[in-house]
Amino acid sequence: MRAPDFWHHDGTLARLLSPLSALYAWGGAQKLVGAQPVRAKMPVICVGNIVAGGAGKTPVVAALVERLKARGRQPHILTRGYGGTEAGPRAVDPTRHDATRVGDEALLLSTVAPTWVARWRPDGAAAAADMGADLLVMDDGFQNGTLVKDLSLVVIDGGYGFGNRRVIPAGPCREPIATGLARADAVVMVGDDRTGAASLVGDKPLLRARLVPGPEAALLQGRDLVAFAGIGRPDKFFDTVEGCGGRIVAAHSFPDHHPYSRADIEELLEAARAADALAVTTAKDAVRVPEDLRALLTVLTVRLVWYDTGALDRLLAPVLDHQS
Repeated sequence: MRAPDFWHHDGTLARLLSPLSALYAWGGAQKLVGAQPVRAKMPVICVGNIVAGGAGKTPVVAALVERLKARGRQPHILTRGYGGTEAGPRAVDPTRHDATRVGDEALLLSTVAPTWVARWRPDGAAAAADMGADLLVMDDGFQNGTLVKDLSLVVIDGGYGFGNRRVIPAGPCREPIATGLARADAVVMVGDDRTGAASLVGDKPLLRARLVPGPEAALLQGRDLVAFAGIGRPDKFFDTVEGCGGRIVAAHSFPDHHPYSRADIEELLEAARAADALAVTTAKDAVRVPEDLRALLTVLTVRLVWYDTGALDRLLAPVLDHQS
């Protein structure tokens, strides 16, 4: 799915769809009210968002896990495995599993820490505990009430904020903003706040971070590029590529989690050859490309950098101290 353009700005269509948004919000609230969350054997940190896709949850999870590992913890990651067929609980093995089975995000995160796919989150938590996890970091699941969460972080993309601030289908929000923020323990703002979203956070702790391109950025400097992405907000990737000094001669957007066919990639590679350009994409896209064609692409990675690691450590302290 690609976010419709009218989700960015309020307008007539959004207002016309508002009655359906009220029904969507009511249904989500009822699921949470009726949930009977299970207490896992270890603390659970949830990294979620209020908008549908593209906020930067996965880089936040990776950076958070690295911080926990640096403090001597043994965190495991739990995800639904969106886009994959695996119901789980299943430990992700990147040497045996592909994105069609476990989802692209799970494959990426499995290189950071042991990662579990589980549609029923409590089963994934139990499996992780049996395998020695002393902390569980959930990628998404903020609107899922099956597990007790010891710390809930809401991620906001500074460039997009909450879009037009309306609930699906009138806007990108999975629930009313105030409702979601009331359940959050803290907010992570990724990038500069260009929409005023921080003004809605109130007295919640606000952590700030930024995404930094990986070493592949040097390969893009001064080159013509055919860029493609099937993520929540492809334009965000294209801006990053241009920020690395590359010249995009063609940009191709695909739906989020798009399963690339050989024909898709061969057409993009041919366009790049014809333009004497590099074909460049994201790490999340690359794991959905046929394996034998990946080496022909330039994959631009990103990592999340915290502005204030001390603020992050203070936020984590009650969870870690309680466990000790």
